[in-house]
Amino acid sequence: MKLPFNIDLKGKVAVVTGGTGVLCFEMAKSLAMCGAKVVLVGRNEEKLKEKSQQIIDLGYEAMGISANVLDEKALKECKKTINDTYGTIDILVNGAGGNHPNGTTSEEYLTLDGIQNENIKSFYDLDVEGIKFVMDLNYIGTLLPTQVFSKDMVEKEEAVIINLSSMSAFSPLTKVMSYSGAKAAINNLTQWMAIHFSKTNIRVNAIAPGFFETQQNAKLLRDEDGNLTARADKIISQTPMGRFGEAEELLGALLFLVDKKASGFINGIVLPVDGGFSAYSGV
Repeated sequence: MKLPFNIDLKGKVAVVTGGTGVLCFEMAKSLAMCGAKVVLVGRNEEKLKEKSQQIIDLGYEAMGISANVLDEKALKECKKTINDTYGTIDILVNGAGGNHPNGTTSEEYLTLDGIQNENIKSFYDLDVEGIKFVMDLNYIGTLLPTQVFSKDMVEKEEAVIINLSSMSAFSPLTKVMSYSGAKAAINNLTQWMAIHFSKTNIRVNAIAPGFFETQQNAKLLRDEDGNLTARADKIISQTPMGRFGEAEELLGALLFLVDKKASGFINGIVLPVDGGFSAYSGV
């Protein structure tokens, strides 16, 4: 992987939640390549070991720690391990998140047939527990890690928090009601935290990826033969650049927002990286 540009993160400690995912792993790797000691946080110990070792094999410092972002006690234990091993934390990337089928409708529009058809999951069939799961994973899963890890950052000169938003935060995508609502809440939380932490030198911003192919959305975007699904075709048609993003195309935004020299007066923004999706009216 080649960085779009390099910044100096020597002596910094960076925590990336959801760090084994396609997008967040590339982010974690880029921070390590800039000199940071990187900690991947997730639930799958095998993946954490594998991904952290990949960074180590490249000649950089990294480790993986298993912790649920919804478990405050586990996060505090995680922080202790980080502090004992690397020292205090300077950078937090809140990348953990996702969707759940029980908070998603099967059709874009409500119809009478959809209400009466048992094979169609309509608005009336959405499961409250599924919706709570999505809201908790994305919103509380950003709030709790920030409460735990940001205590190290208060009064540091270059402390940064980066949240992961989504295009669905700006304009809700069809079907994924709970995910869209959760990411809209992340935008609001980012702005709130930017103000709240502003007297402590901690800057808080967010990145809103457009459509990137990941493990989570593989079945949504590709059929069993690897061809684009109808929904994927629709996404591409609404993305002026006419393609999905590549994971490495998020790194410029990340490094820009992390580097105080480049973005020291930028606080509370949500930066789209979307190939023009959010700018396009469809006409």
